[in-house]
Amino acid sequence: MTREIENIGWQAESRLGAVAAGGAGAVDAGMQMLESEGNAADAAVATIFALQVTDHIACCIGGEVPLLIYNADQGQVKSLSGMGRAPQSQQAIDWYMANGIPGPGDMKMAPVPSVVDLCMTTLQRFGTMSLAQVVAPTLSILDAGTREWEPKLARTLRRMVEEEGLTGGSREHKLQAACDRFYGRNSRCSDIALELEADYIRHGSFLRLSDLQAHRTRIEEPVTVDYRGYTICKCDTWTQGPALLQALRLVEGFDVHSLGHMSADYVHLAVEGLKLAFADRDAWYGDPEFVDVPLDQLLSDAYTELRRPLIDMGTASAEARPGDPHTMEAVKADGVFRPGGPGTTTCVVADRWGNVVAATPSANVDRTRMDGGDAGVTYGNRLRSLNTTPGHPNCIQPGKRPRITLTPTLVLKDGKPAFAVSVAGGDRQDQVALNMLMGAIDFGLSPSAVVRAPRFSSFHHQNSFDPSPQRDTTFTDAGALEINDSLSDVVRSELARRGHPLLVKDRSIGTPVMLKIDRDAILAAGDPDAGRHAARL
Repeated sequence: MTREIENIGWQAESRLGAVAAGGAGAVDAGMQMLESEGNAADAAVATIFALQVTDHIACCIGGEVPLLIYNADQGQVKSLSGMGRAPQSQQAIDWYMANGIPGPGDMKMAPVPSVVDLCMTTLQRFGTMSLAQVVAPTLSILDAGTREWEPKLARTLRRMVEEEGLTGGSREHKLQAACDRFYGRNSRCSDIALELEADYIRHGSFLRLSDLQAHRTRIEEPVTVDYRGYTICKCDTWTQGPALLQALRLVEGFDVHSLGHMSADYVHLAVEGLKLAFADRDAWYGDPEFVDVPLDQLLSDAYTELRRPLIDMGTASAEARPGDPHTMEAVKADGVFRPGGPGTTTCVVADRWGNVVAATPSANVDRTRMDGGDAGVTYGNRLRSLNTTPGHPNCIQPGKRPRITLTPTLVLKDGKPAFAVSVAGGDRQDQVALNMLMGAIDFGLSPSAVVRAPRFSSFHHQNSFDPSPQRDTTFTDAGALEINDSLSDVVRSELARRGHPLLVKDRSIGTPVMLKIDRDAILAAGDPDAGRHAARL
């Protein structure tokens, strides 16, 4: 029987559990797990698998999905690195350095697919259900589909379910066998991985079976800061996430509430703080397995206090001004310059037992090749979030993770989950997250109010999808401030007077979903103007 999903809306409230994500079918997939006594991890994995179909183009099974999870039994937040890596071959890296990282139409821009391993690791470590259970809704969606890759992906998922059923032992062991069949680590059968490798070879990718076999989802500690009594949790510097933490540290030194929500002062302060945080992101962030990112210094009291006076409340900065956390200088010597010159979806879940997940699936699917190969696995462009600048912390290296824009957020209060946030929108993601957290924490707005409030985003940063070795040329629209037309003419005029070139938008800026968890209820909401959905038990 086909489930009715037409009544799934954009906000929900429950004591027992809720899901907010992209497509309504994906929200329903997560809800089916909660209804079957699954926990937040089970529901998140079911939602993520379904999003690869309902939100295809924004994400795909060959893409990526960083994830944060609060495990109620352990009382801890963990970060799962659902990000594929560059090819391990040094010859491949030499080619990129000589020729650049190509764009649409060239599979060389795709990293190792990471969604499957991320989902299986999440189920093994934090879930309770089988692969067969969590992919059942996705298979129903695929079986009703008409796109060329859909029956092939359904066959791939059914082969993984088959492997799970053929394997003896514990639930975790069965899940591993299914995962290993996809990645070519299964001694009995690696047919899926061999199909992927054949597709790579046919389309000129440098990825090979050995890259698939080497892939593992790292489980890491989150990066955290305190903001007005809340603990904000982000993934490490293989994402842009810590830039949100730097921006929050900067604005915390101001009486934000007295400025008024979405006033000219409020927007100006947030944007100028973001400019400083993103300048540091562009100068210092990269895969911490490969580079020594001075993150403790970047988030320290001393460095924040050095940087905060750079915010001029009367004038918009037209410069990129990274600091130097090594020498504790507010502005990096020779680092200041005047620059010239989407695809992602969302998932947040909470259950009745106190477990909470925030994840941000993506891929930027290459529309020039949509057949999915024999395995039905389409691919994205995330290697373009690396660059070819020698010595840069985000320069491509064998097996390196790109410094991606994908950046889920978990917020704790007194050690317990208070908010979960996921935003789609490339470089906008943490900027919109800042909009949301300041609205919720400084002004007490509910998730339904936060996701419908006007938003803003600066383009005063390097474009995370431009791998050019000349990093100062990668600013999309230096200084420009994107802002919703629902803000008053008075506010917009004052921002323009302070030197912000305004790009006024009549549509959604970023695509957010948000959960709030308190003692009385779980509140969930997704921006309906951006096609987000929410449902509850």
